[in-house]
Amino acid sequence: MFDVIALGELLIDFTQAGVSPNGMLLFERNPGGAIANVLVSAAKLGHSTAFLGKVGADMHGVFLAETLRSAGVSTDGLIMDPDVFTTMAFVTLSPQGERAFSFARKPGADTQLRPEELNLELLQNARIFHIGSLSLTNEPSRSTTLRAVKLAKASGSLISYDPNYRASLWPDQDTAIAQMRSLLPLVDLIKISDEEAALITGTDDPVAASRYLSSLGITCVAVTLGQKGALVCVNQETAHLPAHSVPVTDTTGAGDSFWGGFLHGLLAYGKPLEEVTLADTYGFAQWGSASAACCIQHRGAIPAMPTLEQ
Repeated sequence: MFDVIALGELLIDFTQAGVSPNGMLLFERNPGGAIANVLVSAAKLGHSTAFLGKVGADMHGVFLAETLRSAGVSTDGLIMDPDVFTTMAFVTLSPQGERAFSFARKPGADTQLRPEELNLELLQNARIFHIGSLSLTNEPSRSTTLRAVKLAKASGSLISYDPNYRASLWPDQDTAIAQMRSLLPLVDLIKISDEEAALITGTDDPVAASRYLSSLGITCVAVTLGQKGALVCVNQETAHLPAHSVPVTDTTGAGDSFWGGFLHGLLAYGKPLEEVTLADTYGFAQWGSASAACCIQHRGAIPAMPTLEQ
């Protein structure tokens, strides 16, 4: 039995890293992908994790597989496909460390995982099964994601969800909203940014958005608010957690690190989900906040995920 198994994107973040002598931007190859980031975060905090997804059988795919294994993440569910190229994201940074993305994904390997390629043994052995929304942007990964969630839930896994919105990866906003909402009835735990919460719920008020998500039967809701911290909601009761004040180098992976820390708190507590209170969830978010504060002080996503000691 694994603590956390996740399905979705494992990709290369080419992160802005200075300027060449002739004035051209330099980019550093970093392993990333929101789903992989969460798994590495949980693994570095001491949990057994496994990845389900696809990369290309290319130099970047080999590098990513080695990265996961080095971080202690099982790659038994990783497919290396010779017919598609590993997905890449080019990440530029503002002076404040905020990101802008440009994706090479037409198609990228992460969108090409087929239902028959799922490792069924893994899906039946997860305490928590985590997914995002980027695997819903294209077929066949959309159908694969839905099948995997239903199989994991039927096997008793808690379903964790991060509706991670990247506008350029969707044909239009209405399609994105419809697909991101499609998983909500199956979800037990959700991590969502304030912008994504507004998109999905139709309200700019994070408290109202979190209460709406709670009303759908989602037990633990966490809305990340950037420098303002995070909001947690259980049974439509809410609490606000301030962020740590630390130097910011790169916010890539901050939300994923937060969620890895949150899941660590939940797993370490060991309480059945139906008994989790708002105070308990606030405690889980404290782990998440500390993890994110460590992450944003370094460049890259997976390389910046902190250990328990950090």
